[in-house]
Amino acid sequence: MTSHERLLAPGTLVVKVGSSSLATATGVDGVRLDGLVDLLAARRAAGPDRHLVVVTSGAIAAGLPALGMARRPGDLAGLQAAASVGQGRLLARWSSSFERHGMVTGQVLLDLDDLVRRHHYLNARATLARLLQLAAVPVVNENDTVATDEIRFGDNDRLAAFVAHLVQASALVLLTDVDALYDRPPTRPGARRLAVVDDPGEVGADLGTGAGSAVGTGGMRTKVDAAAIAADAGVPTYVTATDRFADAVAGADVGTWFRARERVMPARTLWLAHVAVPRGRLVLDDGAVRAVVDRGASLLPAGVRSVTGAFDVGAVVELCDEAGAGVARGIVQYAAAELPRLMGRSTHDLRADLGPGYGREVVHRDDLVVADAAAAHRGR
Repeated sequence: MTSHERLLAPGTLVVKVGSSSLATATGVDGVRLDGLVDLLAARRAAGPDRHLVVVTSGAIAAGLPALGMARRPGDLAGLQAAASVGQGRLLARWSSSFERHGMVTGQVLLDLDDLVRRHHYLNARATLARLLQLAAVPVVNENDTVATDEIRFGDNDRLAAFVAHLVQASALVLLTDVDALYDRPPTRPGARRLAVVDDPGEVGADLGTGAGSAVGTGGMRTKVDAAAIAADAGVPTYVTATDRFADAVAGADVGTWFRARERVMPARTLWLAHVAVPRGRLVLDDGAVRAVVDRGASLLPAGVRSVTGAFDVGAVVELCDEAGAGVARGIVQYAAAELPRLMGRSTHDLRADLGPGYGREVVHRDDLVVADAAAAHRGR
């Protein structure tokens, strides 16, 4: 199937647009936004079974000129203030553009809690599904006004990948200021465009280099990471430059497609594998490493050799072998301060000595993912 056929096929298309594609020094680039909306509206008009979700960056960038800021703030409060002012301006611009085609938009602001907490996750999924059922266009952004480092996606590429998972998208489109992924940085002589990537997890680190724009946070590396998330969610990803998207829709051979996997990861596993930030490290003995990695077992206190970091119950921690290499990550059921007196002891002894509450796992296997999550998932 060609890019043209995939982009126009029935299903829900999730399109993420970066700040560099929308923002200028004086606010949102209305001409470019209108041109993109014209393309998306034409796809929608091709049939009632062609739904659309927009994931938009640019709230902070849209707020900067209104607040008299010449550049992106370096402090969290400044970023949140700019987002607060810019969010409404950005949505208003999307809404007015889609209204030219008789299409209604609905704002959806998300943060990591909306995927980690089951009730929030179900709410977000139901809201998006209902908006699509009502023929509205959800316009999604991270809730930058209140998000902190602990509950941030980090960039809207990852957010878009999770939204694609939530709506069971037919494809994810990441529009940026680079026309495709290349086999080396495109400024190097002999760089070759990669039209199709079978496994985004195998893309070399240097292929994703490239700083984001002055108003954005991403780069090609984040596009590859997002494609890996979407692939694990069963969604193919297409990356190209915003100004080449019209060519792609018209049938031109541009951009890069990342294939989807046949086996789909649950949302919690996707989050652990691709988004969660570990707050500490547990070093395991060889037996515990084999149990966790090879047999998919829970981590018990007996297998823990040492603990670093200050974390509470429910934090994400990295599990390492004795050489210090990360082998897995998971949600810990003990605080860091509790673990030293439990290490190396059996759950039977701990229950007898400290009470029945100490017979639980350090990390339950349902809250654990091995380091090469994609490879492990394919092997199941």
